[in-house]
Amino acid sequence: MRPLGFTGGTLDRADPLRTDPVRLAAVRADPRARTLVMDGIDFVPGESGLVWEAAGLTDPDRLMLLGTDEHGIPHFVAEPPPGARIDARSRTVMRLLPLLASADAALYGAARSLVDWHARHQHCAACCAPSAQFRGGWGRKCGGCGAEDFPRVDPVAIMLAVCEGRALVARQPGFPPGFFSALAGFIEPGESLEETVTRELWEEAGVRAHSVTYVASQPWPFPSSLMLGCLACVDNPALTLDTTELESAMWVTRADVVAALRGDTEAPFIAPPSLAIARHLLEMWIKQDG
Repeated sequence: MRPLGFTGGTLDRADPLRTDPVRLAAVRADPRARTLVMDGIDFVPGESGLVWEAAGLTDPDRLMLLGTDEHGIPHFVAEPPPGARIDARSRTVMRLLPLLASADAALYGAARSLVDWHARHQHCAACCAPSAQFRGGWGRKCGGCGAEDFPRVDPVAIMLAVCEGRALVARQPGFPPGFFSALAGFIEPGESLEETVTRELWEEAGVRAHSVTYVASQPWPFPSSLMLGCLACVDNPALTLDTTELESAMWVTRADVVAALRGDTEAPFIAPPSLAIARHLLEMWIKQDG
């Protein structure tokens, strides 16, 4: 099975360089160093994937270390300028992402999340004074009280509920026409992954789930989530939808899912894209017995 979207990165994240100002300055000055060309938080498509430029063209204090490759060449992305606005997900980039090699998609995902986080955290959460990047871009330090802050990852449970040989798919109002996916929700403080799965299925679809099984995880840089994929069993398929969250939902058979994954025009829904863990869950389910 192909790698999950945004996984398979090949750079050494080089944590020792982040914490050594002298060595970090040296790699920033390395004439081989490259900076990822970005349009805000979107990548600029090139003929063979991502586009890079010489790191020397960027203010070294703005360079954030993504890592080093097998030849020791440093790869950076530039910190956004003060006051930069971060726009919503670009539909153009979503269409282009499947064309990237898995390693490039993983690298872009990390860069996008890092740039987005810095744009949203330019002031200290403790005293509101301006902060500045440190640790090679993997943290910010307050210029007033000295508090340190680090990029966070938001855990999200994404689950495929199954009942009597069928799987539950749903759509939100903002989805493209015909598009359905697995249900998902953020893990709340004080919850386990399994508890989130059962709560979300009850709150959004009105079904009681049990026997939650963890499948796989996937970084999802929109802006900084970690998707935790699960399967869950449901005994009673009767649905009661939370219409503030879901526009519609339906139970689909394996034949329905196979048709959707193939892109058949007669399929009852449009399946998630290849880079999404929801598609991985559907593909896994249709291969199971029973």
